[in-house]
Amino acid sequence: MAIGKITERIDAITEISPHQNIAAPPCPRSVKIELTARCNFNCSFCATGYKLRDKRDMDWGFYLRLLKELKEEGVEEVGMFYLGESFILPWLPDAIKAAKDVGLEYVFLTTNGSLATPDKVEACMKAGLDSLKFSLNYADETQFCSIAQVKGGLFHTMVDNIKAARRVRDEGGYDCGLYGSYIDYDGEQGERMAAMVAELEPCLDEVYALPLYSQADLVSVDEKDRGWEIRGGNPGRAGNMRPPVPCWSLFTEARVSFDGHLSACCFDHDGRFRMGDLNDISFMEAWQSPDFQALRQAHLDKDVSCTVCKDCVSYT
Repeated sequence: MAIGKITERIDAITEISPHQNIAAPPCPRSVKIELTARCNFNCSFCATGYKLRDKRDMDWGFYLRLLKELKEEGVEEVGMFYLGESFILPWLPDAIKAAKDVGLEYVFLTTNGSLATPDKVEACMKAGLDSLKFSLNYADETQFCSIAQVKGGLFHTMVDNIKAARRVRDEGGYDCGLYGSYIDYDGEQGERMAAMVAELEPCLDEVYALPLYSQADLVSVDEKDRGWEIRGGNPGRAGNMRPPVPCWSLFTEARVSFDGHLSACCFDHDGRFRMGDLNDISFMEAWQSPDFQALRQAHLDKDVSCTVCKDCVSYT
């Protein structure tokens, strides 16, 4: 197996290249698809628990049409998630296989790990999953209960599932990268995470840190109350931060919600960043829509004060 570093892929996506640095950039290389908006955690750093929109699953017929269109337009990478927890779905392996069957080169997935049981993980690897990343956002059970706001036993389930995923990969000889990331809430989380990382690093190909996002200013009050350090926009990973303006997520990677809307934001929990309904128009029509071009131009001009991005960027 030739497992590459996930940080190299992340950095390639979060860098706006010269040919993308325009209001109507070409088709993005990467697209995240929200197979489901449902999640079994209620993390305090995430606005999912605010229930600002419906929480349903993507229509299978729409999903298949979308995959074909993305491949025809030149998309190379697809993520089987957006704001929900995809391991909730019994048909997740089928979704992965469909993406690979269409010819998409790289299929990746991020999970909270609690539902990623060995049988489910093996089914996904058999289907062709190229990358599985676990969100290791809790140093121990106490922090897990405080942040994820679910039963503490799920913390140990998550840890067991991560270890089992490595056994599944090794025994099956699957060509799937296994990764972990954690949020550096306040500058001290890395120290708190040391024991957890040391325990799980032998099971993972790479572990890296992320900054704490304001998530379009939807959860900043809760974060401030905890004394956490908030970052505006999506600056990427902590080891290679990108500027909040222009925000790379408008130019280099697309996100499609479970109900078929193309979103300009990595954290569109309430629908205000919708740039087009893919039930009615094509992916590229939405990607280069007048509204999207206007938002990108504001970012290129480095003045988003009159856009939907204004509150998020104010935390930089």
